[in-house]
Amino acid sequence: MASIDRITHVETPYSTATQAEEEEILQASIKAGSVAQIVVAIVAVLGLIYLLKVVMVTILSALLLAFVIEPLVAWLERLRVPRWAGALTGVSLLTLLAFSLSYFFYARAVDFATELPKYSGEIREMVGKIRSQTSKIEKGTQSVVGTDGGKKPIPVQVKTDPGLTGLLTGTGGNLIEILMAISFVPFLVYFMLTWKGHAHRATVRLFPLEHRELAHRTVGKISLMIKSFIVGNAVVGLLNATISVVVFWLLGVQYFYFVGVISGFVSLVPYLGVFLALLPPLAAGLATLHKSGVLIIFVTVIGLHVLTMNVLFPKIVGKRLRLNPLAVTLALLFWAWIWGAMGLLLAVPLVGAAKITCDYIDPLRGFGAWLGE
Repeated sequence: MASIDRITHVETPYSTATQAEEEEILQASIKAGSVAQIVVAIVAVLGLIYLLKVVMVTILSALLLAFVIEPLVAWLERLRVPRWAGALTGVSLLTLLAFSLSYFFYARAVDFATELPKYSGEIREMVGKIRSQTSKIEKGTQSVVGTDGGKKPIPVQVKTDPGLTGLLTGTGGNLIEILMAISFVPFLVYFMLTWKGHAHRATVRLFPLEHRELAHRTVGKISLMIKSFIVGNAVVGLLNATISVVVFWLLGVQYFYFVGVISGFVSLVPYLGVFLALLPPLAAGLATLHKSGVLIIFVTVIGLHVLTMNVLFPKIVGKRLRLNPLAVTLALLFWAWIWGAMGLLLAVPLVGAAKITCDYIDPLRGFGAWLGE
């Protein structure tokens, strides 16, 4: 009987190969299921990030402002001022500064709009030159390509009055959302400052006991990175603004003191900053600038932008971030696609925080190394 049992339990090579093949199919199906779950999770996260655009941009903007005010609150705390009082003082000063700058820029914009009709002749002359050049190019193109001699269809555009409902559901609705988000910022900044210690400890306690020290170091390094990002941008922006103000003053640009500040800080916006920084001085110098003045403005603004993005920004900010240019460019493209203009401003600290997090997690260290220099 024992010999019969041994014979019945002997596995043939065919059965062994069949079991191995079944195990391979099972492992492949498990891997395919895992990949599908990862893809679904990534799509779900991207969808949430896109849908929660206003909420997340508001929270991240408030977080950056809280880091800006934190040195003042810490200094007042060393003077025996309660933290809640220091936070209230800092938020009040920030709100007052925002209202003052808004009023100042609004007044300057109104003055410029009032004087704009004086430059209507220069504007018409400039537009006429552009139209004449465009018509020459169009005629040259038609002479090469040729025309069919038929009558061109006349486009008809029908416009309807949107009314109050249309304004509220369209642009007006977006404006209301933006204003509501801005109204939350001072309160978020205040609570982030007053509950800083509790938020830090509670965040660390979210992790298991054996990983809390690592989480503490990660959060601390991200805080240092954000501080260096803010300080570096402030230093570079002030330098750009100072040079712009001096150059615009020498060229006789009207309102050079605030046009230079706007142009200097707007130039910090990656890629689009160079175009946005050119608009204020060119618009303010319509009546006074000649071809040489326009050329000097182009050289100054473009030169400052190139110097800032390729020399100053990497030297001052890049030492803390340690990000390679390809990673920064891809991050700018991604966050601009998700969040628009605010994505360009928040992309660098976000990818910097992602790199620091990946550096402290073993399975993600390869991705952190790819993001680094």
